[in-house]
Amino acid sequence: MKRSFRAITTVGVVAAFAMSLAACSTTASTGSATTATEKKDITIAFVMGAESDPFFQAMKVGAEEEAKAQGVKLIWQGDPAKYSAETQIPIVDAVLAQQPTGLVLVPTDPKALQASVAKATAAGIPVVNVDTHVSDLKDVVSFITGDNADGGSKAADALATQIGYKSGGSYKVVVGLTSATATTNVSRLDGFKAQVAAKYPGVEIVDVAYSESNPETAATNVSNWLTKYPDLNGIFAIDGTNASGAAAALESKGLSGKIGLVGYDAYPDNVAKIKSGIFTALVAQDPAAEARLAIKTLVEFINTGKTATEHEVVIPNVVLDSKTSDADFAKYTYVK
Repeated sequence: MKRSFRAITTVGVVAAFAMSLAACSTTASTGSATTATEKKDITIAFVMGAESDPFFQAMKVGAEEEAKAQGVKLIWQGDPAKYSAETQIPIVDAVLAQQPTGLVLVPTDPKALQASVAKATAAGIPVVNVDTHVSDLKDVVSFITGDNADGGSKAADALATQIGYKSGGSYKVVVGLTSATATTNVSRLDGFKAQVAAKYPGVEIVDVAYSESNPETAATNVSNWLTKYPDLNGIFAIDGTNASGAAAALESKGLSGKIGLVGYDAYPDNVAKIKSGIFTALVAQDPAAEARLAIKTLVEFINTGKTATEHEVVIPNVVLDSKTSDADFAKYTYVK
C-alpha cells in the first residue's frame, strides 16, 4: 500500500511512542534488534547517483539534518558526476567494506544493483532505497520516492498547453533522460506517454536521448535535435540535469520561449528561468524529505527490528510555473 508523506509522519509518531514502551523488539530478516535500554553506535552509509547533481545536494542536506537529529554518523558517497551502475557498484562495495550499520541506496540501475542489496543484507546491513529502487524489493526495508508517473503526466499537460495543442493538430516533442533503466526515468516517461496517448493524440514523441546526469551531454542532445527536427514543438527534460542542459541549448540558439520546455527538479538556476520564460514548468520533488525519512526509518529499524514507515512511500510532486507564488517558489526550490 502507498500513502503520502504527511500520513506516514503522523503514523510514525504514534508508532515510535508505542515502541518506546517496549523493553525490546523482535528481530526482522534484514537486520538485528537491540533492547530499548541499549545505546548503539550507528553509522548510516548513503550512496547516491551523481554527487554534483543539485537534486542529490539537496538530498544531502536532509540526510545530514536527520543524521544529526538522530545522533548517528553519516557516510555520504557517490560518483562526482557520472550516473551509472558501472561507477556506482564499486562505491557501494567500498562503503560496505566499512561495515556500516545501515545503507541508504539510490540504485542507478534496478537489475545491476540488486546484487549490492543482497550483499548488504547478507552481511546484516539493512537497506532503504530512495528515489529509485532495485527490481526486487523483498530485502529492502522501505522504498521512498516521489510520484514519478504522476509527474510525467503533469509534464505532458504543461507541455501541451505551452505548444498550443488543438485536436486534429500535429506536434513533435522529444524527451531527454539520464538513464534508460533508472526507475524514476522509466516511470516519468511512462506517465508522460500515457497522458499523451489519452489526451493529446496529435503529439508524437519523435526521439529520446540519454545524458548520464551530465548537463553538457544533455545540451548536446538538444542541439542535435534542433538540427534534426527544425519543426520541433516541445521538450520534456525528465530530470534536473537534462533540464539545465536543455535550457542552455535553447538559450544559445536564441529559442527561449519559442520551443516548449518542461523540466523536472527545482534547481535554483532553473526556477529563476521560469519567470524569464525559458521553462514552461518544472516538476519539483522533495529530496530532503526523502532523505530525512530514509535515515529515520533505518535508525528506527536498527534499534527495534521494525519500522512504522510503509514498505513503499510516495511523496507528492508540485508543479512550479509562472503562476506559482513567491512563497511556494521559496518553499520548493532545492536547498544547497
